[in-house]
Amino acid sequence: MEELQKINIIYEDNHLLVVEKPINVPVCQDSSLDEDLLSMLKNYIKLKYNKPGNVYLGLIHRLDRPVGGVMVFAKTSKAASRLSDQVREHKLEKSYYAVLEGRISKDGELIDYLVKDNKKNISFVGNKNNGKLSKLEFRIIGYHDNFSLVDINLKTGRSHQIRVQFSSRGFPLVGDAKYNKNADKKTSVALFSYKLSFYHPITKEKLVFSLDMPKRYPFNLF
Repeated sequence: MEELQKINIIYEDNHLLVVEKPINVPVCQDSSLDEDLLSMLKNYIKLKYNKPGNVYLGLIHRLDRPVGGVMVFAKTSKAASRLSDQVREHKLEKSYYAVLEGRISKDGELIDYLVKDNKKNISFVGNKNNGKLSKLEFRIIGYHDNFSLVDINLKTGRSHQIRVQFSSRGFPLVGDAKYNKNADKKTSVALFSYKLSFYHPITKEKLVFSLDMPKRYPFNLF
């Protein structure tokens, strides 16, 4: 289980597996064929519980490959179905830290209609007719030189949503090579999913999982 040494298992019971996704690891297999988180965790369950054959692990939500942070997986199909319902009903809440280029002046809400170009794997701002409604709320935590650290409450989970919504307003994320023309490609995108809350699919108890802000650049400036 060498690959699991780099995975922080935050919580586990018979129904759920909550982990910290490392940066630059794909959530599931992609065209790169690099080792992916879902396969790692299935192997972890298989070895830990000595399970024969294929292991079930339900993917409930995603994080972009360069983004790290809290994720929940379902260990049974019933848990997966109930957690997926919570995603649709906006009961699964996700909060992020992001470092933006520029000094954003005040807390606010961003509302757009985003369009995904699957061939190019990019999203852009469209309109009601061709895009999906995309909302987030944010508050400013602090500034360092020309950077802003913000706390984001994501209301919808569109592809690259946070990155596109801020970049379209002139505040791209630090290190975001896809949406920030000034990005240093040696720096990973400054976005981290630090908190996840939802209701346990069986007990109905509200669960909240959170992580400290990363110590890597540029978060360590604040």
